[in-house]
Amino acid sequence: MHMIEFVIPGEAVAQGRPRASINRRGKIQVRDPEKSKDFKSYVKLLASQNRPKVLLSGPLAVELRVYKPILKSFTLKEKEAAKQGIKRPITKPDLDNHAKGVLDAMNKIIYKDDAQIVDLVVSKFYSDYPRVEVFIKELSDDG
Repeated sequence: MHMIEFVIPGEAVAQGRPRASINRRGKIQVRDPEKSKDFKSYVKLLASQNRPKVLLSGPLAVELRVYKPILKSFTLKEKEAAKQGIKRPITKPDLDNHAKGVLDAMNKIIYKDDAQIVDLVVSKFYSDYPRVEVFIKELSDDG
């Protein structure tokens, strides 16, 4: 059984809404917004540095801890509560949008497909060091 852990340093970029346009041949093209695309490339690079010898193919449990920057507008009391994990982000972007970009980026690098994820825990916190902590655990396939 595999356990893969790594950190994505910097502020997380939530998966943006896909942009649609019509190309020269009249076909509709859908693409990620630039910021989402760049973040996914960054995650792919970091994931590839932690890739298993063989792509994980069974059921997976994934935990993502998203650490957002502590706001400059916080009072000293709020900053301390944020550092202790008492004050938590309730602002946009939504948790599921954070997860989507990271999980998509790990497709074909860590695991065959993100459909293999059967357990997912995503949490938002504040920190002086914005980052995303990634934990992937291969679950037993034999029930």
